[in-house]
Amino acid sequence: MSERVPPAGPQHTYSGKVRDIYTDGDDLILVASDRMSIYDVVLPTPIPDKGRILTALSLWWFDQLSDLAPNHVLSSTDVPAEFAGRAIRCRRLEMVAVECIARGYLTGSGLKEYAQSGTVCGIPLPAGLTDGSRIPEPIFTPTTKAALGEHDTAMTFEEVVREVGPSTAEELRKLTLEVYRRGAELAADRGIIIADTKIELGFAPDGTLVIADELLTPDSSRFWPAETWEPGRPQFGFDKQYVRDWATSKGWDKQPPGPELPDQVVEATRQRYVDAYERVTGERWV
Repeated sequence: MSERVPPAGPQHTYSGKVRDIYTDGDDLILVASDRMSIYDVVLPTPIPDKGRILTALSLWWFDQLSDLAPNHVLSSTDVPAEFAGRAIRCRRLEMVAVECIARGYLTGSGLKEYAQSGTVCGIPLPAGLTDGSRIPEPIFTPTTKAALGEHDTAMTFEEVVREVGPSTAEELRKLTLEVYRRGAELAADRGIIIADTKIELGFAPDGTLVIADELLTPDSSRFWPAETWEPGRPQFGFDKQYVRDWATSKGWDKQPPGPELPDQVVEATRQRYVDAYERVTGERWV
């Protein structure tokens, strides 16, 4: 008679730019690493504490916005000990093949498109806007989901409709803008401008749209201190824009491999992530 083989425990199934995914029975274990990704390229230098900060801040936001839509979190404590503090046990979803982005301010790739055509993802904007300008109403500016090492590309709403169908496209736009508006209001009370944000959405087996991955973090959003905001110039940010700016100033062409980060850039970036967590949550990072 053969002996019973004990369960093997969580099995690694996928590594993304920042997160690693493990399967554990019917659940997933989503582990946030300290890897830094800019322009869809993973840099060789990690940022200490980054994974723990992303996880803690996402959990805070999931709790704050739980009335808008369900999220994928099952537990933040029932995870393997080696991942404690930077892992979430989540439910499996059928992920939407669109990066859902909302913008309330004009900067980054949106600014570049606006300078060329006066539009962002096909949405006309008023003339005379500059870097950091507030957009009259937040807009839904989705992109494709590129494979690891490739670049996401902007999509019009009509392209989203062709990808997922009109009903789902409307649902994606509505929820993305609701998350952005609520998040921006809460952050504004704490002296933070959320210029834009990207969220991941998926469908539960019953067809419910669920918020997944991370939520309103310095990796997925641009956080600006309200007291220094001034349109017409690049803004100071509690996010990874600092690393983007440093890398491009060194002449990097945004193609792999990415550059090594010097110690001072690593520490300044870590501090910005800590500041984002503390200002948004009102809690001290320990």
